[in-house]
Amino acid sequence: MLTGKKILIGITGSIAAYKIPLLVRLLKKAGAEVKIIATSAAKDFVTPLTLSVLSGFPVLSEAFDKETGAWNSHVELGIWADLIIFAPVTANSLAKMATGVADNFLLTVYLSAKCPIMLAPAMDLDMYKHESTQENIRVLMQRGHHFIAPQSGELASGLCGEGRMEEPEKILERIRDFFVKKNRFLGKNILITAGPTYEAIDPVRFVGNHSSGLMGVEIANAFAEQGAKVSLVLGPTALKVVHQAIDVIPVISAKEMFDATTALFSQADIAVLSAAVADFRPKEAANTKIKKQTDSDSMMLELVKNEDILKTLGERKQANQFLVGFSLETDHAIENAKKKLRSKNLDLIILNTLEDQGAGFKHNTNKISIIDRSENVCSYDLKSKKEVAADILDFIFQALRK
Repeated sequence: MLTGKKILIGITGSIAAYKIPLLVRLLKKAGAEVKIIATSAAKDFVTPLTLSVLSGFPVLSEAFDKETGAWNSHVELGIWADLIIFAPVTANSLAKMATGVADNFLLTVYLSAKCPIMLAPAMDLDMYKHESTQENIRVLMQRGHHFIAPQSGELASGLCGEGRMEEPEKILERIRDFFVKKNRFLGKNILITAGPTYEAIDPVRFVGNHSSGLMGVEIANAFAEQGAKVSLVLGPTALKVVHQAIDVIPVISAKEMFDATTALFSQADIAVLSAAVADFRPKEAANTKIKKQTDSDSMMLELVKNEDILKTLGERKQANQFLVGFSLETDHAIENAKKKLRSKNLDLIILNTLEDQGAGFKHNTNKISIIDRSENVCSYDLKSKKEVAADILDFIFQALRK
């Protein structure tokens, strides 16, 4: 799978740099073309001569080589690579990447890159656990970077805990998996709904819910990264979607989401409806702000049912289409999810429950169970929503192969 792949390794100043010659050798043996950029600090831990002999290319550190007079273009390197992996990447470099600082040649290449980025951190336990480091990692993962979590073990400081860079053999597996998955949904049209809906009471107030849209956005990003063309019907959210393969259709109300989704569904190979759509809306929305009545302690608001988007798509679904729904439950979770699966003609339903800590709205994590048409239940541990999205795509891919 790596034959002909162009991989750029960025090495920063960590003792774990001693592992990189083995990674280079493994990548070359797998057929990849490897180039290396090492920061000045990295060269204190591993020699450029060793790396250049193994890779077959000079190790770069500066834009301008004073000895040869050669100019190394950060733009060309960013375009050349099919994948850039920062291994090891320090807390310092993570912070610079998160904030756009480019004070060395490696970081100028990073800011010029057109390809996916992998991060394999290495640092001491306390540095890794520090709130600022964790926030920088969250920022970079939200940008779509692939994170190879450090492992627990004995660290250079003498402490024992998380912070050891993953072993080269495992990094190679992750790189192979990346290229295997990169084109799994190539040529597929994917329809995603995400976020809440706001149902207007008047020009100021609305009926809504706490959904951030993060789960659906991560699913959209995952499909786009695996070769698909994605239409994302997105309710009101502060999230930014930047992947060029994702077409965002912003909506506010359930009616707008219904209209956009039903219009796009006939062209979709796979539809994943993760949005938290309001079941009801005010029967009449006032044209001006409703004033508080001083002579009354209550106000009556009449609600009417919104059209059921998921049920409508289930009724229209063709044999070549794959429809996935979400079910957020508070009690009798499995029973209610299976009922929804059957009644709405779904191929899969993704269940999460507010009974699980860290799941549902307002979290960067989720804990799901996936139920297929045969009502088999596959449950997962609590994970980041990016990891949950990867699990969902893996399940869909396997289901489509049956």
